[in-house]
Amino acid sequence: QVQLVESGGGLVQAGGSLRLSCAASGRTFSRYAMGWFRQAPGKEREFVAAVDWSGARRFYADSVQGRFTISRDNVKNTVYLQMNTLKPEDTAVYYCAASVGKMPTTPEYCDYWGQGTQVTVSS
Repeated sequence: QVQLVESGGGLVQAGGSLRLSCAASGRTFSRYAMGWFRQAPGKEREFVAAVDWSGARRFYADSVQGRFTISRDNVKNTVYLQMNTLKPEDTAVYYCAASVGKMPTTPEYCDYWGQGTQVTVSS
């Protein structure tokens, strides 16, 4: 089992940047594919980005491609989401997720979730 704790959210102006971090407990972090999702009020939770266990394979939602970068550090047991050129429509609670098997590109593939961190982008 793994516990996930997100940090780094906050309020930023449009065009700005934030870096989210997700720290994982346990010694088996490198076994998990990791993903980021987000949920805006009144909307479904949606996929943002995912990375395989090694960091070599990365996937992004079309809406963030070219602006967001997912990465991981298996020594620090941490996955990151660098968010650049933020837009008001990026406002949401951002969740970190871990998957034992499949690449976490949909909530159904995720086995563990963090508690979320709020990102608010003002226009």
